Amino acid sequence: MKDIEAERITVGGLSAFFARPLGRSRGGMLLLPMITGIGAQVREYAEDIAGAGLTALVWDPFHGVSDDDAPRERLVELMNGLDDEACVAEMRTLLDHMFGELELESVGVIGWCLGGRLALILGSRDDRLANVVAYHPSIHDERPPNQTVDAVDSAGRIAAPVMVLHAGADTIMSPDTFARLQTTLQNRESGATVMHVYPGAEHGFSVRARHTNPVNAAAYAVSWPQVLEFAAATTTGDDRGRLRPSG
Repeated sequence: MKDIEAERITVGGLSAFFARPLGRSRGGMLLLPMITGIGAQVREYAEDIAGAGLTALVWDPFHGVSDDDAPRERLVELMNGLDDEACVAEMRTLLDHMFGELELESVGVIGWCLGGRLALILGSRDDRLANVVAYHPSIHDERPPNQTVDAVDSAGRIAAPVMVLHAGADTIMSPDTFARLQTTLQNRESGATVMHVYPGAEHGFSVRARHTNPVNAAAYAVSWPQVLEFAAATTTGDDRGRLRPSG
C-alpha cells in the first residue's frame, strides 16, 4: 500500500474528491458513486485505489449532498432527478481534467449501483477509457422516467475491457436483464468481458452497511482485490497494485 494524498477539489465548477499516491501516477480511475454521493465509503474506495498506485477522482452526482449529512429520502429524490446526458457531460469534464491537468496517460471508470449503470453508458460514449467496471449496476427492466439511455444496449458499443460484478440475489437487475447484458458484452467485437456472479449476494453488497449478511461481506472480500488488480492491469499494464479490502 502506497502513501497517498486526498482532498476535496473543484473541477470546472464541479465538486469532486481526489486521491492519488504520493509522487503521482500515470494511470487513474474515475469513480461514479452509488446513491450515497461522495460519502465516507466512497472516499474510502478512492483512497484504496490511490493506495494501489492509481489516481482516483470521484464524480459528485448531487453537487455537495451525500449520506454524510442527508437522509436517504433526500438522496432518493436527488437520484430520481438525475439526467443521463447531463451526468455524462459532467463525467467527461472530469475525464478531461484527468487527461489534461493531472497528465494521466490511461484512465478507466468504476461505478457502483446507479454509478455502475452510468459507467456502462460512459464507456460507450468515450473511447479514451481504458476499462469499465460496473459493481452491481442498477439496471431496471423498465427504465425510470428520468433515464433516457438504454444501458444494456450502450454496453455493446464499449471498446474497452469490461468487468461486471453481479449480485446473485439482486432485486433491481433481473436475471433476464443480466443475461441480456452478459450476451451484449460478450458479442462485442473488441474488449475483454469479465463477468463475476456472487450467488446469494444482495444488491449493493460492496456497501459496509450490508456486511452484517456474511454472504455480502464474503462477496466484497473476494471481489474488491480483483477489481484493484483489473484496474491496475488495464490502466498501467501492471497487476502488482494489490490491496486487501478495508473494513
